Amino acid sequence: MEPIRVCTYDGPGAQPVIRTVPWPKIPKKAALIKVGACGVCGTDLHILKGHWPKQLPWPFTLGHEIGGVLVEVGSEFTEDFMSKKLAVGSKVMIPPLMPCGQCYYCIHYPESANKCLTPVYYGRYLGFDKAPHLWGGWAEYVYVDLDMLPGTKIYKLPDDMSLRLGALSEPLTSCIRAFNRATRAGGFRWGDTVVIQGSGPIGILAVAAAQEMGAGRVICVGAPETPRLKLARKFGAEATVNIEDVKTPEARIKKVRDIVGGFGADLVMDCSGHPSAGPEGIEMLRDGGTYVEMGQFTDAGSIETSWHRICTKDLNVLGSWGFTGNDLPLGVDMLYRTRGKYPWLEMQTIYPFSEEGIGRAVADAMAMKTVKSTIVPWPELAE
Repeated sequence: MEPIRVCTYDGPGAQPVIRTVPWPKIPKKAALIKVGACGVCGTDLHILKGHWPKQLPWPFTLGHEIGGVLVEVGSEFTEDFMSKKLAVGSKVMIPPLMPCGQCYYCIHYPESANKCLTPVYYGRYLGFDKAPHLWGGWAEYVYVDLDMLPGTKIYKLPDDMSLRLGALSEPLTSCIRAFNRATRAGGFRWGDTVVIQGSGPIGILAVAAAQEMGAGRVICVGAPETPRLKLARKFGAEATVNIEDVKTPEARIKKVRDIVGGFGADLVMDCSGHPSAGPEGIEMLRDGGTYVEMGQFTDAGSIETSWHRICTKDLNVLGSWGFTGNDLPLGVDMLYRTRGKYPWLEMQTIYPFSEEGIGRAVADAMAMKTVKSTIVPWPELAE
């Protein structure tokens, strides 16, 4: 078999290095996934900036928004975790989080298995030194083994689904779970007015998710106009607020409240990853509204705020961290059902699998020149 190329980073601020590893042997409960497309997540960018609060196993391979196809499977690797049949040629995605299945949260609160005490993450907590060295999506292939890592979840994509589209299922599912958190708390209902803070990939996906889940109006706050706010409007945001033009928190709050009218929005969701969003966002809400924080995946620092405003405005304030395996069908189904409704693939800027290509994908994402930088090792598979 041909050797496999895999990208690694040696630490924050390092440049990508492509290494070559041998084709692995595939045991009975293992499989090899050929990567059609893998997104560059905001979390990847924060890790490369040194913002991740926990120790990481440098060098390792980043990338967890994976759409791929099975090219080799073991004799007992026959179905996904939702009991759909798998075989060589099946299109699949894998969520990054692999809960242990045995800790306090996994056993007592399976709906909160995203808070597993000893999780393993593809693209994060598996070092390159661990054989067979294929533990992240910025590679030609990804290895999965249900004996070695029994918490692994494989999800089958529709046979006619683009792998580029499939690579969006992980981040979209995070947005869906955040809205469902608000729904269960009584803070999101059909016809509600929603403000999305942030116009990056999560913000754009949240604009679509809000509409599909019943929002009556959606407003997006972010920057820059091109490509991000322009795309937010194509995805259905009725209005956008450009933070490069409306420069102060007070002016942004007034602008949003003028657009929304009445007493403010029913729900505000932060997808920006900037700590200053919170104090602004709660002032965009009506009294009794709901604020959902899903953008602070890494520790970007604190900011002065007054919790008196949360109390006196009688707000719901919810955090949402990723998703659990059973949320995944919602993301895949929404993408597939609306594949002709939203310009999903316009989110993605495609980069080749090379040190130069991956370096540009990361740099352009950091500079907000793209909405979703997407690395494509095998262009013939991506579409």
